[in-house]
Formats: sequence, C-alpha cells, structure tokens
Amino acid sequence: MKIAILSRNRNLYSTRRLIEEGINRGHEVRVIDCLHCYMNITSASPRIHYHGETLEGFDVVIPRIGASVTFYGTAVLRQFEMMGVFPVNESVAITRARDKLRSLQLLARKGVGMPVTGFANKPDNVPELIKMVGGSPVVIKLLQGTQGIGVVLAETRKAAESVIEAFMGLKADILVQEYIKEAGGSDIRCFVIGDKVIAAMKRQAPEGEFRSNLHRGGTASLVRITPEERRTAVTAAKAMGLNVAGVDLLRSSRGPLVMEVNSSPGLEGIERATGKNVAGMIINWTEKNQKLGKTRTRGRG
Repeated sequence: MKIAILSRNRNLYSTRRLIEEGINRGHEVRVIDCLHCYMNITSASPRIHYHGETLEGFDVVIPRIGASVTFYGTAVLRQFEMMGVFPVNESVAITRARDKLRSLQLLARKGVGMPVTGFANKPDNVPELIKMVGGSPVVIKLLQGTQGIGVVLAETRKAAESVIEAFMGLKADILVQEYIKEAGGSDIRCFVIGDKVIAAMKRQAPEGEFRSNLHRGGTASLVRITPEERRTAVTAAKAMGLNVAGVDLLRSSRGPLVMEVNSSPGLEGIERATGKNVAGMIINWTEKNQKLGKTRTRGRG
C-alpha cells in the first residue's frame, strides 16, 4: 500500500511509530503537512497539490490532525476521500469528535453514560445551570480546550459563578459538568481499533491536581477494564464514526462515564504503559479494511 500520514511533524512519537510499522510491513509511507497542501476542488477531477507536485496514487490516508488545524486538516482529508483514498478516520467523524458539545449530544442519543453536562449562553442562567448539574463542585470546560487546557474545577457555588461569568464575558463557549469525586483524579484511556478495545491504561493526576492528562504531569499504568467499560468505549467510538479512537472514561458509582472521545489519540503513553505494539495494530487493521473509495459518509458532508 501507499500510505499518506497527515501530520505536521514527522518526529512526533506517534507519527514516527506509524512510519516504522508501515515500512516494516513493506508499505510506502509518506508524511504530509496538511497546511502545505492546496486543493483543486472540482467534480471532474479533484486534486491535492503539495510543494508544487500533485499527490496521487495513495491507497490509505492516516489523519494525525492537531486540534488547532482541525478546519483545514479535515478539508484536506475530505479531498483525499473525494479522490477515493481510504481514510483510517473519516473527516466527518473527526469533526464530530472535535466538537465537544456535538459529541456529547451524540453520545447521549446513543444512551452512553457520561457526566451530567450543562450548556448556556446567558449569565442569568448560571445559578440554575450549576444546580442542574448537581451543584458545586463543578468542572468548567472551554469547548475549544485540549490536553486539559481550559478546564477548571470550581469547588464552591460562588467560585463556579465567578469563573462561568468571566468566561462568558470573554465570549468563550463553555460546558459545565458534574464533578465525579469517586474517580479520585484518575481516568481510563481505552484505545479502540475497529470494534475492539485493544489496550487500556489508567491515568492518575499528580497530587493536588484533578486533571490526569499525561501532558500535565499525570502518570500512566496498565489497567484491567470491565466488560461494561469495554462496551462503553466501543459504543462511544462508533457513535462518532471513528475506526481508531482514544475513549476517556471515569469510574463512577453508576458505572463508566465517557469524558471525551479523541480522534487522534497519542501512541506513546499507551504503548509504554501496556507494552503493546499499538501502531502495528493500526497498520494491521488498515491492511484488512482498506478498499478504494470505501468511505461511509462520502458525499454526506
């Protein structure tokens, strides 16, 4: 196969591992920075140009699109789809997962467990919003935040009102969620490929911190997940339409709750915590499922 990896940095661990595993299996692998692509959008013969050449002949595209370039990155990925190239994750699925509000609404529609979440537009709705999610403490999240940035734990009602009103004053879109105390500053990252959880790790926040992101000093360790957690992770990934996903779960008194579904999950933490060749599993799945023009959401936006 001829594989394109949409990544802005070939030296990132995840990109590097995918290159290694692709080459080890005899495939031709090329890293393409989506921001350097420009496109000829036409119904007759859609094309992607890159540094003066026309990109063609690819069988598979593996998107590793950062949150800051979602709009342009998914536009380039859509163009690959129009050209019949098989996407490991489709553009529509990625945009669903990146929109925190939309993704939670889709999960709710599928009956997936998640923290009680509130969303409002006006400051005069704030007291009722806090009450609606169970009262303080509450977690306040910027819709555009990633890797734990823009996530605040407000321990009192007064603090919650102040933070929410401040964000609203800056015209920032936020979600307000119940705080799951029994999770104890930890979450479970389930790595889903196809219809299986192929690896899972527990991420623990450092002392005095409630965000367990590895980028914020969290630690990762191997964990055994329950059949219910396994089903929840697979259902959440399918609700987004993702073939490869990192599903973040909280363990609560009422079962597993989905915090987020990540369309470009990092490989470093999960491979080191579990000792599994996750990059190789992604390439294996791609080999079995790749087919020219096989895009479920093709032509549906």
